[in-house]
Amino acid sequence: MKNAIRTLSGVRAGLAAPLFVLMLICLSITSITMTASSAEIETQVGVGVPAPQGADVLIDGSRELLDEKWTYWEGPRFSSSLPIKWKIVDDPVDAGTVLMSYDPAADGGLYGAADIVTKKEYRDFRLHIEFLIPHKSGNSGVYLQNRYEIQIFDGATGPHGMAAVINEAAGPYEAYKGLGKWNAYDIVFRAARFQDGKLTEHALVTIYFNGVKAHENRFIQKVWGGANSGIDGGNDDGAGITDTPGGLKLQCEGHDVLFRNAWLQELDLEKPDTQLIEPAK
Repeated sequence: MKNAIRTLSGVRAGLAAPLFVLMLICLSITSITMTASSAEIETQVGVGVPAPQGADVLIDGSRELLDEKWTYWEGPRFSSSLPIKWKIVDDPVDAGTVLMSYDPAADGGLYGAADIVTKKEYRDFRLHIEFLIPHKSGNSGVYLQNRYEIQIFDGATGPHGMAAVINEAAGPYEAYKGLGKWNAYDIVFRAARFQDGKLTEHALVTIYFNGVKAHENRFIQKVWGGANSGIDGGNDDGAGITDTPGGLKLQCEGHDVLFRNAWLQELDLEKPDTQLIEPAK
């Protein structure tokens, strides 16, 4: 499922014939647009969206890119070792290979024991990532800045369920395609802001789940899950957010969740608004 985001403007009056108007109406049903600065940026959301020019490709199904751009997060519970034990396996749906989140160190649901995180750290960004859950109750998570979890959990609804901003806002479970099928998160994230070392604005996020807007300009209050969950999880019960960037983290919780086609564009979102997708200058 894909939705194109497109703005249509500047149509001359002489072209506004009934047939042309009808074509515009049909286009607007399947497309939406966003414009950044003086240039129009066409952005798609949903499964299969390719990385735009200049994006940082994070997962392409190769072992080489995995080793180049990812490492383990060595938090309090870390118990695996490099090289990364996650596997490159055949895509069960399409041609090619994908990344599988299995690592024996995390058996029994020990998140934080073998989670992987990008070596590069980020502040504001636009992220696209696709995942497939092969077995019932499969569980993982996408951690923005290695702090804020966007849940992946087959069969679970509510604020701890699929597409939730964990423990704060439930996601639209009905947008989930089900076991054995590829799903996509498209996320625009704005990091927390600080002044003189004090938190002035919480992190902000807009999320599309398989093309459905799941969260719009949602403030994230804290890091959940304790010290084993990510950066600042052990600070003031997760409320002690610090002014530091963080990598994109994927959770390993003893389930073989698959990932592919992950890419990230760094942004510079001065205003507290994550609806506009604009590359950093």
